[in-house]
Amino acid sequence: MQEENKEASAAAEELPDGANTEASAESGLEEQLSATEAKLAEMHDAFMRAKAEGENIRRRAQEDVSKAHKFAIESFAEAMVPVRDSLEMALKVETPSIESLKEGVEMTLKQLTSAFEKNRLVEIMPVQGDKLDPNKHQAVAVVPAEQEANTVVNVLQKGYMIADRLLRPAIVTAAQAK
Repeated sequence: MQEENKEASAAAEELPDGANTEASAESGLEEQLSATEAKLAEMHDAFMRAKAEGENIRRRAQEDVSKAHKFAIESFAEAMVPVRDSLEMALKVETPSIESLKEGVEMTLKQLTSAFEKNRLVEIMPVQGDKLDPNKHQAVAVVPAEQEANTVVNVLQKGYMIADRLLRPAIVTAAQAK
């Protein structure tokens, strides 16, 4: 019986140890769970902040595009104001002379040319004999000429480009094939 008691006692001793192992394993899992939950909360917070930042960037970009559309011609308008001022001053002169009018028009044309250059508005003015370019020229007539076919004979109206975009083609007459 003593042996049975020893075995029972040994079994009883093992039971609390097993319970201790189980409790420590449970405690370890709880710590792991709480650490994982904390990390999840941290990741969720980081995700929400990143999402909010993305929305802010998108909103700012939309505002920038809206402002760019709204104020796209601001630079050109600023360059044109002095031209208008010059024209208004010319109209206020009570007894203008031909020379003063001509001088005023020349100064105003210089201001206008400067405004065009500043805003990359480039003149298209082909010379006689230039090859006809359908991307920059519009031929309204084909005339007999002593030059190569499909070349510019006469410019009826200048054309203009803004940077690399055609605003208005140069209106020209072209040489007819012989």
